[in-house]
Amino acid sequence: MRYRRAGSLALEASPLALCNNLSVLPLPSKGLTYLACVHGATVNLVSTSTTGSTGSTGSTGSGSSTGSSSASCEGEGRPFSSRRQLQAKESSLGTGGASIVTQVAWCVLPSRVLLVLTSRKGVQMYEPDGSVMVYWQALVGQESSAGKATFARGIAATGRGFICVGISSGIILVFDVPSKGSNITLSEMLGKHRAAITDMGAEPWAQPEGSPDLVTADDVGALCVWRSGERFELISQVPASECPCSSVKLWKGIVAAGYGNGQIRLYEAASGVLRAEVSAHARWIYALDVAPESGKLLSAAEDSFVQVWKLSRHPDTEAVQIEHCYGECVMDTLLCGARFCNPEGTAFAVTGFELSEIIRYVQE
Repeated sequence: MRYRRAGSLALEASPLALCNNLSVLPLPSKGLTYLACVHGATVNLVSTSTTGSTGSTGSTGSGSSTGSSSASCEGEGRPFSSRRQLQAKESSLGTGGASIVTQVAWCVLPSRVLLVLTSRKGVQMYEPDGSVMVYWQALVGQESSAGKATFARGIAATGRGFICVGISSGIILVFDVPSKGSNITLSEMLGKHRAAITDMGAEPWAQPEGSPDLVTADDVGALCVWRSGERFELISQVPASECPCSSVKLWKGIVAAGYGNGQIRLYEAASGVLRAEVSAHARWIYALDVAPESGKLLSAAEDSFVQVWKLSRHPDTEAVQIEHCYGECVMDTLLCGARFCNPEGTAFAVTGFELSEIIRYVQE
């Protein structure tokens, strides 16, 4: 299995060195792909198309503001791209200033898609093109211990209509999202973690009813696996380890966790039992992603390498297996974001600290 570089998409501002600093939303019915990454108080929004459509990410609406926008086309039959910036503002909180964004992600629910931003002040939810803010939640009353910064980080959509967001106190906020409108409610707060949430991942593949469908990770390497519902239920836990878990994903009952020491560890979601451990990178892992239809696992790290792996279960024993498929070095670049661009995992994109572009790769 090999991938080749397939060009790049220019950014208005370079990404910050934040873990999981790339989100991708493929829209095959529209012939579009949306991509987003964080730069300070702004979010870079890029759309690209191979169908000749405009690729616009939408116009500015209430609750958001943008900087300059631009578009480019590389010629007949080549992808058209459009880019702009969304500046996160929470004037409703009375602070009047821009907030420092910590993460951006599209949350795909059965009946709608929302663009979710986390920051030092709270949580903001937008229409998928970033044009209109539909909800915000302040972190008032959710402060961390004395001397520690307060922020939200870690975003996942799970169940029939829930968006989960982590905060620095270790609490997970569960939002009940209706099929339309802005009547979003904070329905539950999960409190099993004892350190700041770093990331969370939801099961992207349909599983039997009652199966675990959410995994959360924190700054001391602890993991919690949950079953969503009217009330979320804790299914299993992995205790704290010697280093933080920076990125985590869930696929067909397998938890894939990336750590600050460069390791990828695979656990059984139902029991928390460790099934495999791989020294995947020489330095801190910044991002993981999984392709739901193929089981491919993508990892990117501070060591400038992006790797593609294949997850599977042995047909007879159900043992968890991982196989290395491909590796690529983006020279002298701290890779801080990596995402597959389709459910099959035949294309992916990466971002890097102070890199003014999103680099795309396609399978040969």
